[in-house]
Amino acid sequence: MGPAVVDIRESPWSGFEGHEQVVTAQDAASGLRVVIAIHSTALGPALGGTRISAYGGNAFPGWAAQQDALRLSRAMTYKNALAGLDHGGGKAVILGDPQAKSIDLLHAYGRVVESLAGRYVTAGDLGMTVADMDVIGEACRWTTGRSPERGGVGDSGILTAVGVWQGMRASADHLWGSPDLAGRHIGVVGAGKVGGRLIGHLAEEGAKVTVVEPSKEARDLLLATCPGVQVAGSLDELISGDIDILSPNATGAMITSDLVARLRVRLICGGANNQLAAPEVADELAAAGILFAPDFMVNCGGVIQVAEELAGCDLIRARERVDRVYGTTERVLRRAVAEGMTPLRAAEAEAEDRIRAATG
Repeated sequence: MGPAVVDIRESPWSGFEGHEQVVTAQDAASGLRVVIAIHSTALGPALGGTRISAYGGNAFPGWAAQQDALRLSRAMTYKNALAGLDHGGGKAVILGDPQAKSIDLLHAYGRVVESLAGRYVTAGDLGMTVADMDVIGEACRWTTGRSPERGGVGDSGILTAVGVWQGMRASADHLWGSPDLAGRHIGVVGAGKVGGRLIGHLAEEGAKVTVVEPSKEARDLLLATCPGVQVAGSLDELISGDIDILSPNATGAMITSDLVARLRVRLICGGANNQLAAPEVADELAAAGILFAPDFMVNCGGVIQVAEELAGCDLIRARERVDRVYGTTERVLRRAVAEGMTPLRAAEAEAEDRIRAATG
């Protein structure tokens, strides 16, 4: 038997305030405990990643896990709309140790997603690998982010990094009149599968890069491929330097009010989800003269890549769509100036416009 759904809340979709469905499920045999949030299916089936984390406690479903799922699923609605995808937004969070995943747990999770009958399409996120998605796919047809051997497109970090790079170039053009990043000093937080690849693009363009990355393995791999990169020991050390652009590519909520007060950068643009600790931080950044490129606008490359698994696995077509992040960023930043709003609100307005146009 599949896991028992112990709590389902459903309400009609209304604007961007509520969620269509929130499911919590657990399976004693495998130890699965999961929250799946479906924010919107107005444009099509909800598409979004699955992450696994202990969330600092044993209570289930857990406030932190629920809030993460709700925030991330809402952001996925905006991300998919801005990316031009025929998908709404959803997200799943599994409460557990990423190092202790079992085949039984992943199969149990797959059965939960399968029970939603295509309303939610899952992909990989923090703590999940391509191999994990292959296992989930054994129990669920609504699985993306699988290996090419299983009919997938592989690691979605490849095109996520491309989108962040294009968004950064467009933002630089908006600020300095040129998209050229050569000579710009960019501080990158996180050198994993997105940050590491982003640094590769930046280094090829001639940017000066300083990185903060706690994993020695990731640092060693980065320095082997990009020997000119400098390493800072902490975020405080990084922002104390003379950097032009800060690029968060690790966990969310990094940009706090306290951090804004200490920043001297002109631009924030990175691949991490939910970079702002609170919505009002967007206003604080604007007041400080720091341009914020909304994360869901520039980090959509991964979801574009995995969406291709449902449309033919044409990675050339996916790359062409990701390159359009440059134009989307230009358009959103122009709108922010013209309408006197923050880039965050302008990006949300662009997404909301597409939803309204599609739903009448």
